[in-house]
Amino acid sequence: MAKANEKMLKVTLVKSRYGRLPKHKACVAGLGLRRINHTVEVMDTPENRGMINKVSYLLKVEDA
Repeated sequence: MAKANEKMLKVTLVKSRYGRLPKHKACVAGLGLRRINHTVEVMDTPENRGMINKVSYLLKVEDA
């Protein structure tokens, strides 16, 4: 659970993960995304930023 002072990001999967590299599929799963147009809120940490940057071509990212 996020603390009150931690920034959150709203991440949406906009392209399919099928046919992608295994590491990219793992990043999508690690962010908690399951299907196209599925949106999750994740904490803005360096780890999550790294996963988002790796698969940025599959995602839409907004401030929560």
